[in-house]
Amino acid sequence: MRKSMPVVLVHGFWHGSWCWSLVSEQLAGHGVQSVAVDLDGHGLKGSAPRSHGARPFDATAFATEPSAVARLTASAAATDLVERLRVIGSGQPCLVVAHSMGGVIATAAAELAPELVGGLLYVSAFAPVAGVPAAHYNTYPENAGEKITKLIAADPAEVGAVRIDTRDPDRHDEIKDAFYNDVDDRTANAAIALLRPDAPVGFPAAELTVTEQRYGNIPHSYVVCLRDNVIPPALQYRVIKDIDAVSSSPTTVTELDTSHSPFLSQPAALATTITAALATT
Repeated sequence: MRKSMPVVLVHGFWHGSWCWSLVSEQLAGHGVQSVAVDLDGHGLKGSAPRSHGARPFDATAFATEPSAVARLTASAAATDLVERLRVIGSGQPCLVVAHSMGGVIATAAAELAPELVGGLLYVSAFAPVAGVPAAHYNTYPENAGEKITKLIAADPAEVGAVRIDTRDPDRHDEIKDAFYNDVDDRTANAAIALLRPDAPVGFPAAELTVTEQRYGNIPHSYVVCLRDNVIPPALQYRVIKDIDAVSSSPTTVTELDTSHSPFLSQPAALATTITAALATT
C-alpha cells in the first residue's frame, strides 16, 4: 500500500474543510497523511450575504441580495485545486476524495492535471462526465425523493448562488434530515452552524469535457450512501454508470449505510474505505 501518497479531502456545497476533521483523525491512525481543502466560495474562502445576519431578519432582502460568490466558476475552482494538489503532493500524485458537488471540481481537476491525481474516490458525489452539467442530474427520475430543492431560499439565477437559510429555526430539522439524518444531534447542530448559506451556481452549471486518455485512465472508486436524502442512491448509481462509460476500468463501489455525511456519522468506516482505495492506486 502506498501510504506515502497524500489524501486530499474535498468537501461539497455549503461545507468546508472542517467537515473532514473526524476522518483525518482516523486516517492518521492508519498512517495516512491527509489534507482537507476549502473550495472557492466555501469555508475560509466563502462569504455570506449581509442580509443573512441582519437583525431584524428581512426574508425578502435575503431572497434577492446578489451573492458575492456569483462569479465563481468550476474552471477557476479546478485550477485552484490543481495548484493545491501540486503543493500538497510536492508535484507527485495524490488520492483525491470528493464529496457531493466537490466531485464536479475534482473531476475537472483530474482532466486538467491527471499526473497529479493518483486516484479519485467519490463520496456520494456528482461527476458530470456525460456531457451535461451536474444540475441536469436533478431532472433524472433517479433523483426522486431528494430533500434539497425545498430548502433553496432564493432564485439561483437571480442571486448567483444556491442559497439556503442555515439560521432559520423552522428549517433546522429539514436541514438535518437532508444532510445529517444519522448524525447525533450535538454534532449535527454544530455542523449546521458552520454551513455557509451561499454556494456558487457556476459549479453545478458547468459543462465538463473529459477524455478517456486523461480522466479515464485514473483509478476510480465510489462510496454509495444508502440513506442519502441529497443525492439518492439510485442517482449515485447513475453517476457511476456515466463514469464507467468514459473510464478504462470499472469503478470500485463501496456501500455505506449512511446519510449524505458519512464523514460525521461513520468517519472510521469512511477512513477504512479511503485507506483501501490507496492500496489500489
